[in-house]
Amino acid sequence: MEVRIDKRFDLPVSLDQAWELLQDVRATATCMPGAEITEQLDSTHFNGKVHSRIGPAVMTFAGQIEVLELDGQSHTLVMLGKGGDTSGSFASMNLRAKLHPGESSQASILEGSATITVSGRLAQFGSRLLLPVAEAMLKTFISNFSSKASSSVVVQDTSSAPSGPVTPSNLNVLDLFFQIIRQWWSRLWRK
Repeated sequence: MEVRIDKRFDLPVSLDQAWELLQDVRATATCMPGAEITEQLDSTHFNGKVHSRIGPAVMTFAGQIEVLELDGQSHTLVMLGKGGDTSGSFASMNLRAKLHPGESSQASILEGSATITVSGRLAQFGSRLLLPVAEAMLKTFISNFSSKASSSVVVQDTSSAPSGPVTPSNLNVLDLFFQIIRQWWSRLWRK
């Protein structure tokens, strides 16, 4: 099953601040709920994990990330991520992120498009559930990204070893499920 997501997000940080964070794959990964980079193989290849919690059960997807394009002139990042879990689910994501100047010097716009392909048990949920979950994850990512970009200057890590232990936040799918139900319920009452 394939899902395509195209989004634009207003960021309360300058183009330079946003680019400084976006080009640092390790730092950007910490903005995604449950994601962590476990190993940097070279300047464009990484191994990572995504942890998700469904009630008391924990799922872990292990995979690889390849940076296909990192262009400072156009403020564009293109990457491919793919991985699987032990239950036989597989996912891949081709992501293109581009930063644009905002309405002021202290604002910018993050424009992203992603094609996500899933198979196995994960595909059984279908796009009706996966899209709202992805929306909730993106909302959390943008909030974390904005906070991180505005709170400090990001120093790009080019070493192959992590600078210290990074504890990823877990993705609580049960919380996301209740957010989806609330959104569905509110849309139902607006009609």
